[in-house]
Amino acid sequence: MKPDLAISLLHQCRHATLATQSHAYPGYSYASAIQFFCDEHHRPVFVVSALAEHSKNLLADPRISLSLLAPDGDAAQSAARLTMLGDAERFDASDALRRRLLRYLPEAEEWLALDFMFFRLIPKRQRLIAGLGKMGWIEDNAWTALPALALDEEQALLDEAQAALPASIRLLGCDCFGADLLDNGRYRRADWEAASPASSQIRERLLRLG
Repeated sequence: MKPDLAISLLHQCRHATLATQSHAYPGYSYASAIQFFCDEHHRPVFVVSALAEHSKNLLADPRISLSLLAPDGDAAQSAARLTMLGDAERFDASDALRRRLLRYLPEAEEWLALDFMFFRLIPKRQRLIAGLGKMGWIEDNAWTALPALALDEEQALLDEAQAALPASIRLLGCDCFGADLLDNGRYRRADWEAASPASSQIRERLLRLG
């Protein structure tokens, strides 16, 4: 199954359920609600406290699952949903990725002064249910083959477009498949009609958001 629909759903969501392998109770999964954002390769990134139960689990066993549900769905059984399987990788975030985090989650500035750690999900396999007859598995090689927009290019595009857009729109991020923004304070995802790997195409589409 092509990953485009999964990318759209992933960027629509700002919260997810994280399932880790319980360190205290081996054999049981431990599910918790988290906030996340994506890096330039559409890998979910989350910042967690060393004191959290799921953090202890992540450090003991990196195998995780992330469950996402379309935020505007009326019923879980009919809404689009995505289950991501993969390994949690702890890493030191670059300055550019920290700036991206703070655009999406300004409150995280306080977290970074404490004992919070960066983790990202390295996708192995994804199960997407996008509607009646639209379901299937997405393999890791399809995910890693997706076009990526470098973080410094993204920042330059956002700065240029933001200056030309009305004050009611605040850009959070952009990529080859769409843009994430606050529209009158409400979060939404704007998907491109087709993938746009060229910066010039992304710039034109950002300017049309106004």
